Amino acid sequence: MVETLTGPAEFEKDIRKSLFLARAMPVNTEEAAKAFIAEVSVPDATHNCWAWKIGPRYRSDDAGEPGGTAGRPILQVIEAQGLDRVAVVVTRWFGGVKLGAGGLVRAYGGTAAECLRLAERTELIERARLTFHCAFSDLALVTSRLPGLGALVESEEFDATGATFIVAVPVATLDPVITALADLTSGRSVAKVVMEEEPSED
Repeated sequence: MVETLTGPAEFEKDIRKSLFLARAMPVNTEEAAKAFIAEVSVPDATHNCWAWKIGPRYRSDDAGEPGGTAGRPILQVIEAQGLDRVAVVVTRWFGGVKLGAGGLVRAYGGTAAECLRLAERTELIERARLTFHCAFSDLALVTSRLPGLGALVESEEFDATGATFIVAVPVATLDPVITALADLTSGRSVAKVVMEEEPSED
């Protein structure tokens, strides 16, 4: 099961006089990840190390710490906890005691891990988008049944005879939903797949 976070999370810890502050956020795009990193990075901190993972894409940055001691451990924690569409920034204020490479890996990875362990999560469900036209005579029935079919309405545009919907439904129930829409409208509404997406929040 792949999960993401339901919202922002943070955790701070003092490690040998250095303060480590981890902040995490669910993100759906690389642009959102970059914006979160820019937003929470503290200019006067010693380091703002980060990592994000969105599907097959990922990035990490040691931000001035020795190579492989900060960004990569944060990324490994995201992957080890079965998370996706998540960005994590760990900010460090140096306290005067050097931790060594192993100590840095444990500090950055451990702070990120605890932040993510404490965060609320939700399962990611792979969805596909369907479009269909619904006549006014069927509108009340169809709209009342969509939630029960697991369909999330993304858009609804009215015309002279009814409305055209775009809905996101779990891929696993794609065919049953198409069949159900046809049955509910006596074949008047024929749903078609418009595109498939990466996993999205339930």
